Amino acid sequence: MHQVTRWAWVAAVLAATLSLQAAAQSGAGKTTTLVVPFAAAGPTDFIARLLARPLGRELGTQVIIDNRPGASGNIGAKQVMASKPDGLTLVHTTIAMQAINPLMYPDQDFNPARDLVPVGITGALPNVLVVHPSSGIKTLAELVAKGKQKNAQLNFATFGPGSSPHFYGTLFGKATQVAAEPIAYKGSGDAAKDMLAGRIDYMFDSMTTAIANVKAEKLVALAITSPQRSPLLPDVPTLKELGYGTADVNFWLMLQVPAKTPPEMVKGLRQAVSKAVQDPEYKQNVAARGVDNLYVAPDKLDAFVASETRKWRDTALSIGIKAE
Repeated sequence: MHQVTRWAWVAAVLAATLSLQAAAQSGAGKTTTLVVPFAAAGPTDFIARLLARPLGRELGTQVIIDNRPGASGNIGAKQVMASKPDGLTLVHTTIAMQAINPLMYPDQDFNPARDLVPVGITGALPNVLVVHPSSGIKTLAELVAKGKQKNAQLNFATFGPGSSPHFYGTLFGKATQVAAEPIAYKGSGDAAKDMLAGRIDYMFDSMTTAIANVKAEKLVALAITSPQRSPLLPDVPTLKELGYGTADVNFWLMLQVPAKTPPEMVKGLRQAVSKAVQDPEYKQNVAARGVDNLYVAPDKLDAFVASETRKWRDTALSIGIKAE
């Protein structure tokens, strides 16, 4: 290796190490609060709880989870945006919150893309299109056919306006020309209860809650939103496989901090999150719950988030998602 190149590489490694050390030292004896802007037991919550241990180890702090649900995640996000930008308060958000919430709540006095800064992707979480066994529907084609029958009045469950089930349900309706009424619930738990009771025609359920119900034959899985089939539900085809390529939009989650957080602190946090999400135990635990590994290097993070935000926003606008 050329001497100048070698020294440049050493300097880069040293800088990254110092950033991590600085993050750990600045948090020594302190507590990091990870705000989850949704109710406990949901996918955004359980991923945050699994990440707390490896993240705390990298930061040198104790990480506690603080659930602040409401307004499709806006309440918790606003709390973090208004917090002291000291690197000790983070929020676990989703691409839907980043790209779609500003469309759903145009009167909000903040914008995630402007007021929050990403520090790491925590994973991608597919949704599974499910129906109740009593419907007699076993394939996506059968659901579409039912939806196109004369006087068909289908409905689908969502976790609230702008949530992934709302987004995918609306996208599905646009792609299939099936009209269905969205029924908004406060969270995944409430939606699942009515789905399991057969009171809802279909739902794009979170992979984490869909797996057990599908395997127990309490629900029938028709399709999955991920780019590839899931090893946990290998017999369930992707929407793209079934001819709905326009629905091939990946749903992922990330950690963010206030935009006013000092750049060096953001750099240290990004290095810490990068190491935490690559922790073998964390990867194994989230994979067992259906979370796909989606690693984005710290130096690629801003470009990735900006590109995905544009993609989701443009898709949402194309299918008519807007303030109600």
